Amino acid sequence: MTAFAVTYRQRRCRTEGWRLMSGKARGRRGHRGFGGPGMRGFLGPGPRAGRGDIRAAILALLAEGPMHGYQIMRELAERSGGVWRPSPGSVYPTLQQLQDEALVRSTESEGGKRTFELTDEGRTAAETLETPAPWEAVTDETESSVVELRDLVFQVIAAARQVVHAGEAAHLAQAKDVLTETRQRLYRILADDSLPSD
Repeated sequence: MTAFAVTYRQRRCRTEGWRLMSGKARGRRGHRGFGGPGMRGFLGPGPRAGRGDIRAAILALLAEGPMHGYQIMRELAERSGGVWRPSPGSVYPTLQQLQDEALVRSTESEGGKRTFELTDEGRTAAETLETPAPWEAVTDETESSVVELRDLVFQVIAAARQVVHAGEAAHLAQAKDVLTETRQRLYRILADDSLPSD
């Protein structure tokens, strides 16, 4: 990589970082704030559940009552604490498969949304599901910690933005020192040999 390329990347990172801190960054769909490039999934992707997990989760949710596709995705995200966020590309094909197996039927509700509910055969299948619930099986302690860390990072960004917008020069200097020290301490965590090992 040439010196010019390195300098350009450094300037680009500083520019994007300032736009993000000041709230001027825009996401792919034009939203302002934290949706800038590089922020989505910056802590890595969530767990990938198998088809069987999604199938069981849909049956378990519909056993509680009729839902449309968006409700199913929202419920799975909420019940897993944000760890498991199945996409429409995995939920809707599974719903179609369950309909083909006569376990689920759909009706069009007011507003044109399709609502899904279990058939008698589907309720029988839901009763045979093993515990724990699929969303609990997908969520483990490590993934929950990742979600908590992600939330803390966004809280720090929000606090830094407040300093940028409302602070004076002395406040900005103090914030810079705090963030610099925090970054250094985070790197030292990886180099700390004193942490207990399992």
